[in-house]
Amino acid sequence: MGEQPIFSTRAHVFQIDPTTKKNWVPTSKHAVTVSYFYDSTRNVYRIISLDGSKAIINSTITPNMTFTKTSQKFGQWADSRANTVYGLGFSSENNLLKFAEKFAEFKEAARLAKEKSQEKMELTSTPSQESATGDLQSPLTPESINGTDDERGTTPETPQYLPEPRAEPSQNQLPFSHSSSSINKHWEAELAALKGNNAKLTAALLESTANVKQWKQQLAAYQEEAERLHTHVTELECVSGQMTVIKSQKTELNQTIEELESALKSKEEELERLKEEVESANEFQTQKESLTQKLQETEERNQMLEAQLVELEQRLEGSQLEREAFRKSLRTLLELLDGKIFELTELRDSLARLIEGSSS
Repeated sequence: MGEQPIFSTRAHVFQIDPTTKKNWVPTSKHAVTVSYFYDSTRNVYRIISLDGSKAIINSTITPNMTFTKTSQKFGQWADSRANTVYGLGFSSENNLLKFAEKFAEFKEAARLAKEKSQEKMELTSTPSQESATGDLQSPLTPESINGTDDERGTTPETPQYLPEPRAEPSQNQLPFSHSSSSINKHWEAELAALKGNNAKLTAALLESTANVKQWKQQLAAYQEEAERLHTHVTELECVSGQMTVIKSQKTELNQTIEELESALKSKEEELERLKEEVESANEFQTQKESLTQKLQETEERNQMLEAQLVELEQRLEGSQLEREAFRKSLRTLLELLDGKIFELTELRDSLARLIEGSSS
């Protein structure tokens, strides 16, 4: 065969909307193989991509073409012959850079081939109009067709769901202190943390349930696609001609099946992990109920201690009043005793004088 694939990669294929000239229209439901082909008989390079038996890209590389990187994983080029702009969404920036390097390499090769062809025509003085067909037209620029950077930068990308890290509740038990307010604040902080963790786990559980349903739907779609691809491989093997393309597609289908099996295995592992997280959430709920009960007991004990404190304060106030009254009574008794002592002293002195007067 004259035409052979020289480089292949996988990407999502898009074409510019012919009506608006701004929006991208996907032409493949999933990533497909995009290959560079070289036709040695005509000395031309082409970019070809098949979705099943349908050719969604058939673009001949000319020296006037330019491959433009519009985002980290998206690139485009204008084909004036097909009067459209092709866009490719890659899985990584490395794949995009390799494709761009090959584009520049084969574009330069096409330019050299064109120059050699023109030299041969000049030497033989046999002008040919076929080699320049379509090359005299200037290609569509990405800016004029694809709009501004903001408009063309919206390429679809598959969202990835990461499970949110869960904060573990503190297991340290603070000893009971005489300060009831510090105990109350501690348990309130513990309860608030548990409530926040419980809300996060509930949201993660709901999100995980939705993801499991979506994964099951994707798995069913992947299985249907795999069956369809197997059927298509059988059909392609019965078709004569372009055996290289058929072998390339068969390899692509095998890679797709391996990717689907790997994705299924990863989804099953993710499902098991989510089940473990649900069990952990139930344990957190049990711990929350236990801490809530402890908090209620602490509050009841706090109220009881406050009642005892009020009672002790009342008793202390009563004992202080009784002590003050007792002091007043003692002062009164001391004053009376002082008066009696003074009277007895005077009486003793009077008796002493009487005794002295009677003895004299």
